[in-house]
Amino acid sequence: MVRATRSFRTRKVADRIKEVVAATCEGKIKDPRLGFVTITDVRVTGDLQNASIFYTVLGDEKDRKNSAVALESAKGIIRSTLGRELGLRVVPTIEFHLDALPESAATLENLLAKSAQRDMELDAARAGAGYAGESDPYRKPRTPSDSDTSEGEQSSTA
Repeated sequence: MVRATRSFRTRKVADRIKEVVAATCEGKIKDPRLGFVTITDVRVTGDLQNASIFYTVLGDEKDRKNSAVALESAKGIIRSTLGRELGLRVVPTIEFHLDALPESAATLENLLAKSAQRDMELDAARAGAGYAGESDPYRKPRTPSDSDTSEGEQSSTA
């Protein structure tokens, strides 16, 4: 069974890796291919041997590809910096993954905008709509005056 929560130490190491990698990308890596990279999440295995680093890039598909190549080429610098900063016996191997979060968020935003537009169209259609039958479709209790007139009408027609 897979544990849903990570241990305190694993979370602490993942947070520290996130900070160190972000600082390294900002300061030490001078690769011009590296665009506006944001480190969104880091997941570390329980034995602290492997770290998956998720990132996003501001820009188009070309910027994403260039940043991916730059991060792969700078993997050694980043890992040596992690070794110095973390102080662990074994420095985790790192893998970079492009985070699909912005695309998912954009898709959800578009769906919500379409839904809101449809709601406004329905509200506009309802504003001018009338009842199909009477405005009060429920039966009303009979009053004595109603029963007198209905009996009188029946005897006169017969």
